[in-house]
Amino acid sequence: MKKFNLFIPLIIALIAVLSFAPTAIAFCGFYVAKADTKLYNKASQVVIARDGNKTVLTMANDFQGEVKDFAVVVPVPTVIKEEQVRVAEPKIIERLDAFSAPRLVEYFDEDPCAPAYRTREMQVPMAAATRGSAEKNMSQDNSLGVTVEAKFNVGEYDILILSAKESGGLETWLRRNGYKIPRGANQLLKPYIRSSMKFFVAKVNLDKFEESGYQFLRPLQISYESPKFMLPIRLGMINSTSEQDLIVYILSPKGQAEVTNYRTVKVPSSVNIPVFVKNEFGDFYKSMFQTSYTKEDKKVAFLEYAWDMSNCDPCSAEPLNNEELKQAGVFWLDNNVENNRIAPSGFGRSFPTSNVFITRLHVRYTRNKFPEDLMFQTTSNRESFQGRYVLQHPFTGNAQCSAGREYKRSLSRRFEQEAQTLAQLTNWKIQDIRQKMKLSVGNLTTSWWENMLMFFGF
Repeated sequence: MKKFNLFIPLIIALIAVLSFAPTAIAFCGFYVAKADTKLYNKASQVVIARDGNKTVLTMANDFQGEVKDFAVVVPVPTVIKEEQVRVAEPKIIERLDAFSAPRLVEYFDEDPCAPAYRTREMQVPMAAATRGSAEKNMSQDNSLGVTVEAKFNVGEYDILILSAKESGGLETWLRRNGYKIPRGANQLLKPYIRSSMKFFVAKVNLDKFEESGYQFLRPLQISYESPKFMLPIRLGMINSTSEQDLIVYILSPKGQAEVTNYRTVKVPSSVNIPVFVKNEFGDFYKSMFQTSYTKEDKKVAFLEYAWDMSNCDPCSAEPLNNEELKQAGVFWLDNNVENNRIAPSGFGRSFPTSNVFITRLHVRYTRNKFPEDLMFQTTSNRESFQGRYVLQHPFTGNAQCSAGREYKRSLSRRFEQEAQTLAQLTNWKIQDIRQKMKLSVGNLTTSWWENMLMFFGF
């Protein structure tokens, strides 16, 4: 049996695995690199497209193991029918990740002796499912209190919709039917049963998977209506032995989304850091995130990105077009003129507006810090935000004018500030940072550089 590197939220919440520089307009800068989900060994990704009470939920899978052992149980607010379930292409989630990931940008200082040059500090202001109805099986196991509300197949998945009267009965039923339930499931299932929630259970149909020719399990997408805007993450803590990362992409026609039962805070952003970080951006972002996570007592949701899908600045990937947004679950798009006008080009690149605002939330959680499922709300706030980190390259040519000499004298202070900022963000040792800064500019031969190094004590 092949082994697969697939994504199954131990949601995971949702998912319990059963088994000095020119003044910048807006953000600008040259995009260099991004901190996407590949940085994390275990990063569950969920896409939620929501308008009113209607929700389309897409769950990506990062399951590691034999495909025959894949299974997932997701609490849902209502009975899900076959036409409300489909399989989605993994590329859609990859596109959302690439578009919204925290990014590294760089600027290059101008010649301080050029006529247009004037000394100034960097300013980076904020911009302001398939066919037919499901086959019903209403037979109830009286001894266990479990009812199979629906049973159907979608793509490579066999799906059951279950209701239950008590958690012990549901756990027993799942075990009897070949699902490997981890210890602790009983207690975590209870709150969902008390809330009269149903359970979406999916496992792989091995024959259909082989016939499909796919090398990876595709994401599952569920649509439903409910006044509850939430993501059940407690089940994903059953097997957890360490912290888990969850990336939630929320698509809305309104504005930013936020978590209501935990604080939502922005990741540190729009700061200048040493240029050597260009080659260590992944390590930088992981360290910075962990430091921020610890400072916030490990119980907040971090906002990494919030933007109208019609533009980006700088772009780490082009915005999704309307067809891709539909595949991501956006159901309110239409073809009228209003929704296809070109967005104003005040900043960034412009694309046909799609009436879609994307919010990227990053939650790192453990059972003791996030005992509740995540509750959300959408707001009318359309302020743009991104996790954005700036490399400011110094001018390396001859600068013999008065402004050039002043520019050279200012660099040591600037570099030291960058070093201090990096140390504060990551908890890296300041001595190591200064040494790396020295090495990263070793190709510069102008004499003033030695004066700068003396500032550092070398």
